[in-house]
Amino acid sequence: MMAKLLSGKLVSARVKEELKTEAAQLTAAGTQPGLAVVIVGDDPASKVYVANKEKACAELNFYSEKHALPADTTEAELLQLIDHLNHDPKIHGILVQLPLPPHLDDKIIINHILPEKDVDAFHPVNVGKIMIGDFDFVPCTPAGIMELIKESGVTVTGKECVVIGRSNIVGKPMSMLLLHQNGTVTICHSKTQNLKEVTRRADILVAAVGIPKFVTADMVKPGAVVIDVGMDRDENGKLCGDVDFAGVEPIAGAITPVPGGVGPMTIAMLMRNTLTAAKRAHQKQI
Repeated sequence: MMAKLLSGKLVSARVKEELKTEAAQLTAAGTQPGLAVVIVGDDPASKVYVANKEKACAELNFYSEKHALPADTTEAELLQLIDHLNHDPKIHGILVQLPLPPHLDDKIIINHILPEKDVDAFHPVNVGKIMIGDFDFVPCTPAGIMELIKESGVTVTGKECVVIGRSNIVGKPMSMLLLHQNGTVTICHSKTQNLKEVTRRADILVAAVGIPKFVTADMVKPGAVVIDVGMDRDENGKLCGDVDFAGVEPIAGAITPVPGGVGPMTIAMLMRNTLTAAKRAHQKQI
């Protein structure tokens, strides 16, 4: 029995079609969703992500701006740009591509984005809203993962959910979203003892550790839904995830591939958050 393959390409294409229709209606009503992406320096991975975001904006007929700044941009210059975008009515979503060069404090930068334009949902206000379950935006990767879990046909209610990784971008918000859908959630990290015993209980296992092929077959419960957030390179320099796909796939009930799993969903959810922000701005004008 082979695991069901959860294709982020297929699901994201479906989500984007829905968003495109909604965006067209909103544009016709007088508000074209607008996203500004800010990139500082020339991190090659960041450049790829930014290009994908621009492409998605073009596909959905969103207005988009890219601000590519040199690596030696000062904090004052970057904050000035964010101020400008905060006050620009054409822009509904502001995304500052991380990681920033070491001399810039991403906390200060993110806190400067207006919460209603923070489509990455990294601002403390949005993080707090996710915590209490009353949120406008959800961080794009966890939001995309929830769509993929839905695609697996497994309901979260009452399930044992294990998240490996406790980052603010994936691990923590992921666990909150699973909790809001009535999952029983365990967060594992580098200090977790008997990790294998914990992960083998999981009906839904989310791996977000950034270590190539970290999750092996003996860590997975037969029939589990396995979500791989990793984007790593294996010993041959080939793209792989945090899950040993070849070993785990025969055991899992459903699994995401790398590439083509969580990645495309993250971009689709960014577009959804931008549309949500545009709708809210439109409501305020009425």
